[in-house]
Amino acid sequence: MTPHPAPSRRTLLRAMAAAPAAALLLNDTPALAAAPPNGSATRYTIVPFLNSDDGTVNVYQSDDATDFRLLRASAYTPPAGRIRDASVIKHTDGYYYATYTTHTWQDPSTTIGFARSADRLNWTFLYDHPVPIANLSRAWAPEFFVDSDGSVHIIVSCSTTNDEWIFTPYALRATNSALTSWSSPAPLSGIGANHIDTYLVKLGSTYHAFTKNETTKYIEYGTASSLTGPYTISRTGDWAGWGSYREGPALVQLDNGAWRLFFDAYGEARYYYSDSYDTFTTWSPPTALPSISGTARHFTVVKETVTGGPTLPRDTTRSFQSANYPTRYWQQQSALLNLPVVTATSTTTDKQASTFTVTTGLADPTAISFRDTSGNYLRHYDFRARFDANNGTTTFARDATFIPRTGTTPGSVRFESYNYPGHYLRHYAYQLRVDRTDGTGLFRQDSSFVPVTAWG
Repeated sequence: MTPHPAPSRRTLLRAMAAAPAAALLLNDTPALAAAPPNGSATRYTIVPFLNSDDGTVNVYQSDDATDFRLLRASAYTPPAGRIRDASVIKHTDGYYYATYTTHTWQDPSTTIGFARSADRLNWTFLYDHPVPIANLSRAWAPEFFVDSDGSVHIIVSCSTTNDEWIFTPYALRATNSALTSWSSPAPLSGIGANHIDTYLVKLGSTYHAFTKNETTKYIEYGTASSLTGPYTISRTGDWAGWGSYREGPALVQLDNGAWRLFFDAYGEARYYYSDSYDTFTTWSPPTALPSISGTARHFTVVKETVTGGPTLPRDTTRSFQSANYPTRYWQQQSALLNLPVVTATSTTTDKQASTFTVTTGLADPTAISFRDTSGNYLRHYDFRARFDANNGTTTFARDATFIPRTGTTPGSVRFESYNYPGHYLRHYAYQLRVDRTDGTGLFRQDSSFVPVTAWG
C-alpha cells in the first residue's frame, strides 16, 4: 500500500540556526466527536500554497482528513505579493475567510492578507492589514483561532528590524464581526522569542499551544489558562517522535475523537500527520499524506458536517457488492470475509453467508457495525477482516466499528475503520482487509461496495 521546491523562508532560517516514535494508543476517554449522522458527511477543506509556487493556492477536500483530492487548482491569487501559510475558518456569517503571509521570505513583510469565499472555490481579495508593531520586519504565518466565547483571533509570528530572523508569537483580536478591524498585537508570554508557527486549540479552560522552536527545529508543546499566557512549555526536543526540521503544525479533531496534527517536513519537501488519543500526550508515528505530500505546503483545516453522505439504515439486512467487480460479494468463509462470485444459482448456504445485518456501531452509535447470521461481528484483526463473537471489550467494539464514507459509484459506500482513521475495508486478492488509503483511484474503487438486497 502506498500512494523544484520554491525558495523557502525556512531554508534561510535553517541555514542561520545555531546549531522513538510513540505507538498509537487508545484509551477509554469518551470521544469528543462522532461519526456524521446517517445521510450526512464529514468534510475537511485545506487551502495550501504549493511547493512549486507561493503565489497561488489550491483547494483540496477530504471526507477522512487523509485522502485529500483537488477541488480547484490556483483557486486564489492575490492582486499583489504572495500567498503563503494560509489559515482558513468558516465564520458565523457563512463565509470562509483566509489570512496569509503576503510576501516571500526574502522580503520584508509587514502586512497579513485577507480573502473571502462563499463556496471555498472562488475567493475575493479583501485587504492587507498592517500589523502595528514598532520596527516590524516580518509578520509571518497568521493562524486563525476562535475562542470558546466566539471571539476571533489571529496568532501571528513577528520579528523586528533589530533581529529580523527571531520571531515571537502575538495575538490580534477581531474588534468587529466583519473581521476588518483588529486589536493591537499582544505577545503570547511564556512561549518566548525564536518561536514560529504557533497554533492554538482550547479544551475546557486550557489553551494548548504547538509551536516551532527555531533554535532546535522541533515542534514544542505548552499550555496556559489564558490565551495570551503565560504558557508553560512542557514538551521539547523530539518528545512526540516527529523528528526535527518540522513546522507549520495544525490540528483538527477526527470523527472518532482523536486529534490529528499536520506538519510540514520542509527539509524533505514532505507533509505528515500524526494522531493522539490521550489529549496530546502520545502520538502515532508520522505518516506522509497520500497524493499531496510534496505538493501542498503549510495549511490549516476546516472541518464541517454537510448533507449528502451515505444513507445506510441500521437494523437492516444487506448484501455488499463490489463496486469494481460487480459479480463478487462479501461472504463469510471460515470466519474470514472474502469476495467470491455469488449468483442466483449459488447455494442457500453461500447466499446466507453473503447476508449481513447492519447495526448501530458498537463503539459509536452514529457509526455502524456488521453482524453475520450466526450473531458474530465483523472486525479487523491483524488488519484482516473476520467475524468473531463480541467479547464486550472496548478494543473489540472499536475493531468492529466503521464509519460510512461516500464510495466511487452511485449508491456505493466505503467503510473507514473507527480506530485506524484513513484505513478502509478493501478487497485485495478477493480477501477483505483493513488497509491505509494510498490516495489512488484504484484503492477507492477496491474499497467501495454497494449495499443491495440481501441474498439470504
